[in-house]
Amino acid sequence: MVTPMTHQSRWVITSTFVFALLLTALPMPESTAIWRPAWVALVLVYWCMAAPERVGVVVGWTAGLFLDVMTGTLLGQHALGLSVVAYVAHRTHRRVRVLPLWRQGITIFALVFLYQALVLWSNGIRGIPVTAPAYWTSPLVSTLLWPWIFVVLRVIRRRYAVV
Repeated sequence: MVTPMTHQSRWVITSTFVFALLLTALPMPESTAIWRPAWVALVLVYWCMAAPERVGVVVGWTAGLFLDVMTGTLLGQHALGLSVVAYVAHRTHRRVRVLPLWRQGITIFALVFLYQALVLWSNGIRGIPVTAPAYWTSPLVSTLLWPWIFVVLRVIRRRYAVV
């Protein structure tokens, strides 16, 4: 039986997504912008693993739409990528969340790579070429940041008793 989501739990989860969107919007010099992690995807994967009954494909789609509007990309481009990532994370959460953090990082790499590939695919359909191989650094940076993201979000989840 699933307990109803409390107002506090909803507020905490929403706040983490808003913070991830703000980190994504943070201006960076062009030379370092290629190192930007997929903040929204990382937060989405964490909540899909930690609270799969609360966060899933619909939340991924919604976060992706916000990301599309915020970045000015094709409406639905990030929504497609994040909803697929949410689906895969939701389906595999029982197996992944019991793994050590370094092995979870392998899954994170695959999920962020899938997300980037779907965004690249939608750009390719529209005829937008990939600017550089550096496009693929985001999965690597996201994987390296995963242990810290996991720990910070777990502390937040426990502090505010998000279940």
